Amino acid sequence: MLRPYFNYKLTEAGVDEAGRGSLAGPVFAGAVILPKRYKNKLLNDSKKLSEKQRDLLRLEIEANAITWAVGYCTHEEIDEINILKASHLAMHRSIDGLKKIPELLLIDGNRFKAYPNINHQCIIKGDATFASIAAASILAKTHRDEYMMKLHDQFPHYGWDKNKAYGTKVHVKAIAEFGMCEYHRKTFHLKSLEPSTLEASEF
Repeated sequence: MLRPYFNYKLTEAGVDEAGRGSLAGPVFAGAVILPKRYKNKLLNDSKKLSEKQRDLLRLEIEANAITWAVGYCTHEEIDEINILKASHLAMHRSIDGLKKIPELLLIDGNRFKAYPNINHQCIIKGDATFASIAAASILAKTHRDEYMMKLHDQFPHYGWDKNKAYGTKVHVKAIAEFGMCEYHRKTFHLKSLEPSTLEASEF
């Protein structure tokens, strides 16, 4: 069972991102404030869940969270400011969308650009430790997947319905055959990728 809070006395928001390592499309972030007594045995790091489990938990989280929000940075912004800064900006935008101001931000990972007037705590593997971060990871992942499915309708040859624009063999082979589209991140040096060096997988 994940830990319900870092400090019981504070209103905490878990924050996480999805799509940082993708070759195309935006990076998404989620921010979630859960009730202190919230429990769900299925809740976990989004990477450890099936797509069906994530979709079910998304509905559960959105219905039961005190407040939640998602934000994103476009592929153009990623190319302009770099993926780390874009990930932090997407996180800030998700926090901007919360209807209640948290007193502490629980950030998955070890780096974060401080959000104005709110303290934060970076936690390595936080999405597998704290319920609110796991919830944020699920919202970021499912909202981004939904976005990438819409882009897949425009560019079906890249297989984004399966790989969500990560560097699978199918995706990299399609880049070699069809070239990059307008949604690819130009600063990720995609032309240097070789399909033979990557393992096929779904994200």
